[in-house]
Amino acid sequence: MGFAGTTVWIIGASEGIGAALARALAQAGAQLILSARNKAALDDLAARCGAAAQVLPVDLATAGSLAQAAATIGPGSLDAVICTAALYDPSRVEDMDPETTARLVAVNLLGSFEVARLAPPLLRDGGQLVLFGSVAGYFGLPGGQPYSATKAAVNNLAESLRIELAPRVDVRLVCPGFVATRLTAKNDFTMPAIITPDDAAEAVIRGLQGRAFELHFPKRFTWAIKALRALPYALSLRLTRRLGVKPDGR
Repeated sequence: MGFAGTTVWIIGASEGIGAALARALAQAGAQLILSARNKAALDDLAARCGAAAQVLPVDLATAGSLAQAAATIGPGSLDAVICTAALYDPSRVEDMDPETTARLVAVNLLGSFEVARLAPPLLRDGGQLVLFGSVAGYFGLPGGQPYSATKAAVNNLAESLRIELAPRVDVRLVCPGFVATRLTAKNDFTMPAIITPDDAAEAVIRGLQGRAFELHFPKRFTWAIKALRALPYALSLRLTRRLGVKPDGR
């Protein structure tokens, strides 16, 4: 769909792909509702977007926060809900901090379930519900947990919703590769085919104007990981030993 004159709720808008999407959609003529934990960052973003944006703080890790925000939005008043919110903490399983992991699961997975539960009544018929999974959810890579595990679950959730909510809601799944954000800055390895948030936002908007269920990019990287997923485990697991954190920590 074209975005001029539409109303879009972006959850996770304060930085990264979410902020880039907000700027691009405002320029395309959309009215925006911007949500995230950091109100100061949202206020700054809204000022950049001009009169097209309003701020509605949300913390997906806090029970009831999304429901409280959703209650202020009229039923059937939105053309799209886009959830980019995510936390990332790369580590080996034995090094994971339980509190950090619990918050990551609350935001990435339980937050996506809440968005899926609360967003559909807010959408007009044919409106889009856009969930951000990840290429990291295609296959379990060393050192990627628990982020990869939650994103695999979001990928699965979107697949289920695509059928469950059709035809009234147009469910889309976005699976980015490496995007240069505060989250990927935590990685201590060379990230292949890394792109900017603005490039990612452009790919998302272009994809949402088409008909494809899954939007994945950059293709030169994402197709390679899709191919890895298609291989027999005997081969794919052998290949992943060369990636990320080695089992012995070296």
